[in-house]
Amino acid sequence: MTIPLTPEVLVPRLGETLVQRGFITEVDLQKALAYQNEKQQAGERCLLGQALMDLNLLTRPQIDHAVTEQIIQLRNALEDANRLLEHRVAERTAELQAALLKLSELSQMKANFVANVSHELRTPLTHVKGYLELLATESLGSLNAEQKNAMQISQRAAGRLESLIDNLILFSLAARGELTLSLAPVNLNKVAEEILSYSRTKAIDRNVALHFSIQPDIPCVQADEEKISWAILQLIDNAIKFTPSGGEVILSIQPESDKLIMVSVSDNGIGIPANRLNEIFDAFHQLDSSSTRRYGGTGLGLALVREIVNAHGSVIEVQSDDGLGTKFRFPLIRVNIGS
Repeated sequence: MTIPLTPEVLVPRLGETLVQRGFITEVDLQKALAYQNEKQQAGERCLLGQALMDLNLLTRPQIDHAVTEQIIQLRNALEDANRLLEHRVAERTAELQAALLKLSELSQMKANFVANVSHELRTPLTHVKGYLELLATESLGSLNAEQKNAMQISQRAAGRLESLIDNLILFSLAARGELTLSLAPVNLNKVAEEILSYSRTKAIDRNVALHFSIQPDIPCVQADEEKISWAILQLIDNAIKFTPSGGEVILSIQPESDKLIMVSVSDNGIGIPANRLNEIFDAFHQLDSSSTRRYGGTGLGLALVREIVNAHGSVIEVQSDDGLGTKFRFPLIRVNIGS
């Protein structure tokens, strides 16, 4: 049975209020409740106010007056609660804004620190590389076979260190919103050949097949050749690193539409768990951060790849199956020379 909506229905604990205000006694309330219960068991609708009137304990004006007072009290309590809630929301919002500002300041400080340290490291590294070159070319004296081998290892290590410093500088620029592009028509066929030539030795060392799929007359794209080359190279290096011996890595550059060229790098390596795909583009983050992790790296590569791709007005996508392989892809805008 649906009870019609009346003022009395909206007022909770009416009986207690009537007793507290002295309209009725506790004995009167119990009599009215017992009467109400009898009526309801008989299938009749009976509110507490009606029971009180039927028992001549209160008049209708007295019931209406008590109900009106309680409704006003409830309304005032609700308004007070709303004001308190609004105050707490405003306080919490201010706290969150302060926290976001602090986080932004810390992020800026980190980017500035990385940039300053990276630039400071460049000067001594230049001196180290210079003297290593003098030693390796025997300008400072002849070397035996063992010493020459040591020089080659040292030069490779210096090269890796220089690459890391360059990446840190690039990251600091991106973090501060200062990553700039020199856009021009770029021949992706030429870029791909240079990247594959550079990566082939690493692939051979790891016994990973490196394949290339591109049509010879593919149109140029609008891009910063140096940065987009670095991004593609980074994706290939990652694919080779995470592909076991006997696997393969494929660089594909194909028309996606009459306006876009799709660049993709795929492998049949270890893959990425689905619940961790959102982590791979976090700066300085490795999926395996244990002290015994198998794969090296700073965790900057993919973060910078995304920054570079985003700066080109594009979006990088990743598809991966844990244990089966990974595919990264992003489109670039094609240009028609002479049109």
